[in-house]
Amino acid sequence: MFKYIKYICICAALLLLASCTTSKSTVSSKVNLSQYEYASIVNNDTYHIPAELMEYEIQLFDAVESSRLELISDFRIYELTPQQQKKLLIVKYGINQTENESIVTVNFIDYMTGRPVASCRGAFGLGIDYGSDLKGAIKRVAKQIAITFPQ
Repeated sequence: MFKYIKYICICAALLLLASCTTSKSTVSSKVNLSQYEYASIVNNDTYHIPAELMEYEIQLFDAVESSRLELISDFRIYELTPQQQKKLLIVKYGINQTENESIVTVNFIDYMTGRPVASCRGAFGLGIDYGSDLKGAIKRVAKQIAITFPQ
């Protein structure tokens, strides 16, 4: 019986630690996000995800698609009209993993001005498995993106 109580206490402590990890969005007070319709994820030689995390890149693209923004390939930006380019956000993402948590940050930058307009952060950490923590962080950042850019 004591063994089960100890197990429940350990699980409760892990859940408490995981809940301390916050996910949030920060939006510029000077920008109207409803004007944006398109997003292009930067994916070139100078800015790319580490090879060991490549399998998670699909989930990051899915996270951006969970919003109302239409994904445009970075190779096709110049095919957009100037009016469409004014409605375009460049998306950059970063991943930080420690033994306690994974944090995924997705930044949205106005294409015309280069000004950051929104940043969404998803964090998750049980400290048991890096892959599970990263998947949890991506799910949380997807939720923040969907809240920031609702359908």
